[in-house]
Amino acid sequence: MEKRVQDYTSEILEVVKSNASPAVLCQRLQDYHENDIADILEKLSPAERCKLYRILDMDTISDIFEYTEEADVVKYLEEMNIRKAAAILSKMDTNVLSDVLQQFDRSKRKIFIELLDDEVRHDIEMINSFDEDEIGSRMTTNYIVIHENLTVKEAMTELVSQAAKNDNISTIFVITASEEFYGAIDLKDLIIARRDHPLEELIVTSYPYVYGTDLIDECIEDLKDYSEDSIPVLDNDNRLLGVITSANIVDLVDDEMGDDYAKLAGLTAEEDLNEPLRESMKKRMPWLVILLALGMIVSSVVGIFEKVVTNLPIIMCFQSLILDMAGNVGTQSLAVTIRVLMDESLTAKQKFELIFKEMKIGLCNGGVLGLMSFALIGLYIYIVKGKTLVFAYAVSGCIGLSLLLAMLISSAVGTCIPLFFKKIHIDPAVASGPLITTINDLVAVISYYGLSWIFLIEVLHLAG
Repeated sequence: MEKRVQDYTSEILEVVKSNASPAVLCQRLQDYHENDIADILEKLSPAERCKLYRILDMDTISDIFEYTEEADVVKYLEEMNIRKAAAILSKMDTNVLSDVLQQFDRSKRKIFIELLDDEVRHDIEMINSFDEDEIGSRMTTNYIVIHENLTVKEAMTELVSQAAKNDNISTIFVITASEEFYGAIDLKDLIIARRDHPLEELIVTSYPYVYGTDLIDECIEDLKDYSEDSIPVLDNDNRLLGVITSANIVDLVDDEMGDDYAKLAGLTAEEDLNEPLRESMKKRMPWLVILLALGMIVSSVVGIFEKVVTNLPIIMCFQSLILDMAGNVGTQSLAVTIRVLMDESLTAKQKFELIFKEMKIGLCNGGVLGLMSFALIGLYIYIVKGKTLVFAYAVSGCIGLSLLLAMLISSAVGTCIPLFFKKIHIDPAVASGPLITTINDLVAVISYYGLSWIFLIEVLHLAG
């Protein structure tokens, strides 16, 4: 597959760089998909791209730009006459156009908006009226709409007339005489319907929809549940404003996953390769300060158990084992809990069941790993360190018990913290991996050194 893409790239570059006439070049380039042509733009010189702009019609160029990164589109548009650039922008899908315009500085963006077609300018202003975290900011106005009182023949005529400007035709949306959203018709159903068939029987009135002011992170799960090509977006008066296409949904899911991964890493938002140093530091620093404070608490707790470390220095060798396992278990429980919270609205009973299940898993896993640690670490201390058998297995027994206790508590912490954040209406993904790990370090240190002090020193009176 990779070789095939490379062959297309070579072929298209050869066509563009040839000395064939404009008519021949245009005809040859029609054999390739716009996405393949978009891939070669960066491999061309500005002069060769300008040659391409003259050869291809504006519809084709706009289609090519829709497969191009927004920052690159800006660069290419600045290589051509500003009026031609505005005409090409007017041909693009409104949701893509909106993203591209945001890449320009304010003065240049204002000029482009003034040069857009009146209808396109109205659509862009409407989309830009929504906040970036609202679903309306990601919709497109590329859709077919008809009124409910048409016949099948009239609906087909209307479809054909609108398809010249809107190519998103797989679903036809229906509105009432008062412009309110009424339902949707599948294109296949309309095509195979007889001319005298009542249009009303083709309309799905229970079709899913969202409101433009709905928050993206709140409605994205509902959108994913439907396999429709387009979901209508309504205003507060139930009038059709635009649609969210399946491609939009894929982008939204990708953005949400990236945002969640960023939060799980202890960041407030995603970073990219070109982001300034100051911006990257601003995103990371708040969590690092919090984690530094928690880390100082962990270190202070270790200091409290200085007597244990002084009398039994060997237990320091296995501190990282307890801390790492506690952190891993907590992060696993965190990931499971966030996933459940994304998919379901839990009742109080279900929350307790989730906590109990995770603690049960932590207890069982801790028991198995604790027994393994007891057997293997005891053998290690006896053979490698040359300690007595009683001493070796007393220490390894304390390690195994600490591991069990730390994993049990850590699984509870990793489950309860995101549930608590959800309860107080904060995104549970904010309960990030680094935060859970640091809290569980504290749990592990207290468990490990506390048990070592009680059993090894106070009860068994062991010393290194």
